[in-house]
Amino acid sequence: MSGCMSAFGGMPPAELSKGLKQLKEEHLPLLEQLDGLFRLTKKIDQDESILTNFTNLSKKVKEFQEALDPHSEKEEGVLFPMMGTYIGTTSGPIAVMEYEHDQAKLKIKTFLEKTNNNNHSPEEMKNLSALIQEAYFILTEHFAKEENVLFPMAERILSDEEKEKLYQRIQEVK
Repeated sequence: MSGCMSAFGGMPPAELSKGLKQLKEEHLPLLEQLDGLFRLTKKIDQDESILTNFTNLSKKVKEFQEALDPHSEKEEGVLFPMMGTYIGTTSGPIAVMEYEHDQAKLKIKTFLEKTNNNNHSPEEMKNLSALIQEAYFILTEHFAKEENVLFPMAERILSDEEKEKLYQRIQEVK
């Protein structure tokens, strides 16, 4: 075996169809944004221009959420239900993916709700920025699971017709 995860069990790495490939490619700019958010939270942790960095973090989190929401909708509204007809949605990979989506979104939503007023102590700013660190860890691990497990699984179980339908339907999500 080559040692890569997709070769486990004798399965060759899956070449992704255009819809799955698009979902995977959407991860890269999201990960770049996440890395920027994480760097800001570390500066806040280290008492580096806390107010300036916290204000910037709030702005960048809103931008990130605007980019994440359509991507999540493509997965939750299109891919997960299509896969769910084969593997179910109440337990297993789809349930885990949806749970992780929910957890990350909750951290981001809580952060944004609590940062509406700009009257926070440095300690409160650190505590709130920790929510974004938690979302960072959830999502970076989540994207890796999708890319290494879920997307290759979808490639194997969906028919060519379903893959085309997936691509068409995710183009409709704005």
